[in-house]
Formats: sequence, C-alpha cells, structure tokens
Amino acid sequence: MSLLRSVYTVIRGGLIGTAEVMPGVSGGTIALVTGVYETIITSAGHFLSGVKALITDRARARMEFGRVNWKVILTLLAGMVPAVLLGARFLAPLVEDHPIPMLALFMGMTATAIIVPITMKGTGWSAGQVLLGVAVAVGVFFLVGLPPGNLDPVAPLIFVAAAVAVCALVLPGTSGAFILLTLGLYEPTLEALNSRDLTYLGIFVAGLITGLALFVKGLQWLLAHRREVTLVVLTGVVAGALRALWPWQGDGRELLAPGEQVGLAVTVFLLGSALVLGLFLLGRKVDREHTALSRVHPDEEDVGSDPHT
Repeated sequence: MSLLRSVYTVIRGGLIGTAEVMPGVSGGTIALVTGVYETIITSAGHFLSGVKALITDRARARMEFGRVNWKVILTLLAGMVPAVLLGARFLAPLVEDHPIPMLALFMGMTATAIIVPITMKGTGWSAGQVLLGVAVAVGVFFLVGLPPGNLDPVAPLIFVAAAVAVCALVLPGTSGAFILLTLGLYEPTLEALNSRDLTYLGIFVAGLITGLALFVKGLQWLLAHRREVTLVVLTGVVAGALRALWPWQGDGRELLAPGEQVGLAVTVFLLGSALVLGLFLLGRKVDREHTALSRVHPDEEDVGSDPHT
C-alpha cells in the first residue's frame, strides 16, 4: 500500500469513526462515500468465518483469515479508534449545543452520499428497481421518525441495543448513535465511554460482536449474489434516512417548517455536500492511481479493494 493511499485510508477510518458517534450520521454511508464499504463487509465476513472454523477446521480458519484485507482494515482502525474517542469527548456535544447547523451539515453530506450506491450499481434502473427504492425510502422515512425513548441501561438492553446499533456500521443510511438515542441509551453509552466503565463497555462490545456475526454474513452474501437489488435497497435506505437529519424538529421528532438560522443551515448544507463530493472524487482519483500502479507492480495490489473504485 502506497504512502498516499495509507494516509487516505487513515483519514477514511477517522471519518467513519467520527460518524459512528454522531446521531443521524451513518458510518456505513461514510464507508460507501470513501470507497471502503465492500472491503469492510467482505473482510468482516471472512474474519467471522475464520473465527467460526477455529474449533472444527484450523486449515479453513487460516484460509479465511488470510482472505481478510488486513492492510486496509488495520489502517482504517488506526483512524477509527482515536476518532471514536475524540468524537465522544468533543464532537457529539456540538450536536446538542448547535443542532440546526450540525444537522444541516450532516444532511448535506448524506444527501450527496446517495450518488455512491447509484454509482456502484453501474447500470440503469428498471421501473421495478425504482419502485423498490422508493418503497424502502418511505419505510425508513417513517422508521427514523419514531419518537425517542428513555429506557434504563440494564445489561440485557445494553446488549440488544449494541447488537442492533452495530448494523449501522454495515448498513448505510442508518446511524448507530441515532438508534441508541431512540432507545434513550446514547448519553449513558457516551458517559461509559468517557469514564471507561469497563462493565458497561464489556456488555456493549459483546452485543456489537453478536450483531456483526448475525448480520454481516448475510449482507456479504447479498452483495456477492444479489448485488444490484442490494444496492437499490441501500440507496432507498440512505434517501429515507434524510428525514432524521432535517434541522427543524420537535421533541417527538415531528418535522417543523424552517425557522431560525436558515441562512446558516443552507450554507453548512452546501459545505457538507461539497465535502462529501470532494471525498468521493478524491477517493476515485486515489484508487485510479492505485489501479494504474498495481498494473505496473501487481504484488502491491490490495486484495479486496472495492470493485467500483
């Protein structure tokens, strides 16, 4: 992996990690935008298969672990881990203190991110695919409009919430932090992370691992065998999730007409849109250069790179 690609991948990991602590922003969407989505899904699937085979078939386990794109995944983690810690400490409070401009920023980013699954699909949309995408968008639109809850952070709830929320990392358009916010566990989870509450975090991590194990393999199969339909559904999910990012909402998440700070909201919306578009174009440029280099030096190619880049 070239130095430029390594630096860019660390930045990508940082953006994904930052998104994971922001209500309404999907780490999966950022992974799509920055061109590492399928690499993450494929590698996670092989890793889980390797773990499952450790007891019964060591040779197969070694083969599955060998198919993980460790160069990309470890470089992403180098950016993700500190971004999550810093985001929990500094960035998440900005959403609470300045909700209108922050939501407008995220809305601009997510709206532009819709071009990513469309680009990955690579072919025209049939009437049936358009109807499917619209149906999914409508369903997600109403789902993310559910009013927030307020549940006690007991161990079984923490475990289940983490298992559901981790799906946001692998399902673009859904936000793990937003799911936790809906269940009333967003602030307790941030507090546990900042205070290093190992009991809470241990239960939470166990839920994350369980959620990944149950969800990733299915999504990996869909991307391999039902790629077009899967990308149509992902497009609908991202589009429907825009509702959660409307800057003017009531306490029950009802949508309100634009009110204060309209000019600022429009400005940061355009800024977020430009940022994502810039990342998208930069990612394509870096990957084109990497592809050209790989043709000259085949041994330097990163196995498992997303096919659309």
